[in-house]
Amino acid sequence: MIDAALLREYFIGLQTRLIAAAEAVEGVDGKTFSADSWQKAAGEPLAGSGRTGIIEGGRVFERGGIAFSQVSGAALPASATAKRPELAGRAFEAMGVSLVMHPENPYCPTAHMNVRALLASRPDGEAAWWFGGGMDLTPYYPFADDIRHFHATCKQALQPFGDDVHPRYKKWCDDYFYLKHRQEARGVGGVFFDDLNEGGFERCFALTRAVGDAFADAYLPIIERRRVLAYGERERDFQAYRRGRYVEFNLVWDRGTLFGLQSGGRTESILMSLPPIVKWRYQWQPEPGSAEAQLYEMLPPRDWV
Repeated sequence: MIDAALLREYFIGLQTRLIAAAEAVEGVDGKTFSADSWQKAAGEPLAGSGRTGIIEGGRVFERGGIAFSQVSGAALPASATAKRPELAGRAFEAMGVSLVMHPENPYCPTAHMNVRALLASRPDGEAAWWFGGGMDLTPYYPFADDIRHFHATCKQALQPFGDDVHPRYKKWCDDYFYLKHRQEARGVGGVFFDDLNEGGFERCFALTRAVGDAFADAYLPIIERRRVLAYGERERDFQAYRRGRYVEFNLVWDRGTLFGLQSGGRTESILMSLPPIVKWRYQWQPEPGSAEAQLYEMLPPRDWV
């Protein structure tokens, strides 16, 4: 039997731990997260509640969001039934934690993490469920050691579930976080999975927990290493330009964003992932041999560990 209360307990606990870990990086003189609790009443397109933790203008994080949500609806949106057409129009419940961190220092990468569960009713009355999630890294300047650390932590988290799991989920991440209209990767990848229900509920829930629990170790040591590096207007300008790619992906291709907007979710929480400062230019190219050009050399997928 699927225990929705057990799922909720884990996701709320994960959000609490991640907020505490990010606040520790901010330090005693830094900013703390503000808690924005919300609720949608029955009768709206989507009923449910959540708690969005937001930090803006911090010593380290220019903007960040760590959100928990639990929602239900009368009919699954199209973005959730592409691979399960028999569930179209069925009632559902979804919950999970979403995180995006945008540091101010351009030498610190942006990171994204999401873990979620979706429960639905089949036409025959049987319960349907699946998990999804992952984490990925979006650097603005090339530090190979940082990228290797991030990927190694992802691999270690997934190793107990089989030797084939990390390679599959790494490739899935490389394929998913790709801007088709740019023919360019958003960042340097990580792991990604969706529609996961193979091997039983306990295994799938354990795998999802392993990804969520590994994020702090994968990302925050990188921030601690790079936050002390001096930067200037050039680096901030390039960071804002590359953030444009992040915005393009989230608004054009991201399945989670589409699910939230199509199902009548809370717009502020859905779009918390967007950075506070972003720029676009017409046909801009980095100077050959520059650090900015080296970043583009690191974007094509490769085996980092």
